[in-house]
Amino acid sequence: MLEFTTLEKNEYQRFYQKHPLSSFMQSVQLGDLKEELGDITHYVGLKEKGKIIAATLILEESSILGYKTFYAPRGFLIDYHDKKVLEVFTEELKKYVKKHKGFRIIIDPNLIYRTRNNDGSIMDPDNKDDIAFNNLVELGYKHFGFNTYIEALQVRFGVNLKLDKPYEELKKNFSKSTRKNIESCYKKGLQVRKGTIEDLDSMTELFDSTAKRKDFHSRSLSYYKKMYNHMKDLMTIYIAYIEPDVYIQRITQNLEQAEKDNIEINKKMQTDMVGSKLKKQKEIANNLIKKYKEELESAKQFKKENPNGKDIAALLSLKSGKEYLTLSSGSLEEYRKFTPKYAMYDNHIKDAYKMGYKIVDFYGISGCFDKNDSFYGIYEFKKGFGGNVIEFIGQFELKVNPIYYVYNTLKRVKRIIKK
Repeated sequence: MLEFTTLEKNEYQRFYQKHPLSSFMQSVQLGDLKEELGDITHYVGLKEKGKIIAATLILEESSILGYKTFYAPRGFLIDYHDKKVLEVFTEELKKYVKKHKGFRIIIDPNLIYRTRNNDGSIMDPDNKDDIAFNNLVELGYKHFGFNTYIEALQVRFGVNLKLDKPYEELKKNFSKSTRKNIESCYKKGLQVRKGTIEDLDSMTELFDSTAKRKDFHSRSLSYYKKMYNHMKDLMTIYIAYIEPDVYIQRITQNLEQAEKDNIEINKKMQTDMVGSKLKKQKEIANNLIKKYKEELESAKQFKKENPNGKDIAALLSLKSGKEYLTLSSGSLEEYRKFTPKYAMYDNHIKDAYKMGYKIVDFYGISGCFDKNDSFYGIYEFKKGFGGNVIEFIGQFELKVNPIYYVYNTLKRVKRIIKK
């Protein structure tokens, strides 16, 4: 017999840690953060012979006329292909939510609807998960739609990288420009360190810099402090920074190597027949010497202006169930030549190996793969690491109380007034 019940945090957490659909959004740590931010959290589950077979963290949020919305971020921890279990859990959850004055339930399952090729095209044969989708629809869940952008509460497209071979072998599948940019940033002396609570100010400022430049929403320092307080065990902060002496040393080494190469080319030109190939090598060597001399002057100027070094980019990563996820990043535009994001992502991937993860989740992209799309640059950067595009099943809404229809009517009226 199946029994629907509330769960203690510790028993819920034990189930969460082993479930294949677990995400940081269903973690107790996120629940604690949401409680501090004002939401009410519930942990409920379905047991069979005393053993949990389905569970969810669900957030209670005030909505209209004293009624509430209940939201399970990234959906239930359940087998969506087992219609019987899904049906029982749904019906019992509806009763539970109704008792707490809820009028609707929103879910956006951590369930991949289909995996696509790296270029965004649909695989042949298509591997879409119609069973899970149809089960939800047949049980009364209303699908938001197969949206392309970020119109719903969570992203619907992302890029996943399987760590199914050693790093150096995997790196061969990175795009040529990605490998070049990774090599280039280290060659310039860029370094990456793990941040602590002391780095939250710097991280927030770097996030703000990018958010203002690209017209994104940026969270406050106060939010990140609360997040760190509750989620530090899941968080890794990567800070890309320039240490002036290291910067000068690396550029000096690059210049010395370029000058040595130039001497060798000059020797060849004195003894060998000078053809187009040798002339091209000479031209490249001369250009490199000129480039590194200019870069060395920039490095010396940087040291004058930043004697203690400077943080130029930050990445916030999260342990998310079975995946290691890149959540958010930011950088200073004036230091874009250092391509710091490549170094931070490279560190993220290497750490995923060390921690035993089999999948790196590069999180959200647009589902439009047209080069003219305004979000194409984000996709282009992430696909450069050789992963596949993943398409989540999307957002669903379930009516619990007739006030649901009043809410939707008011929403439509509001949209009309805005127009």
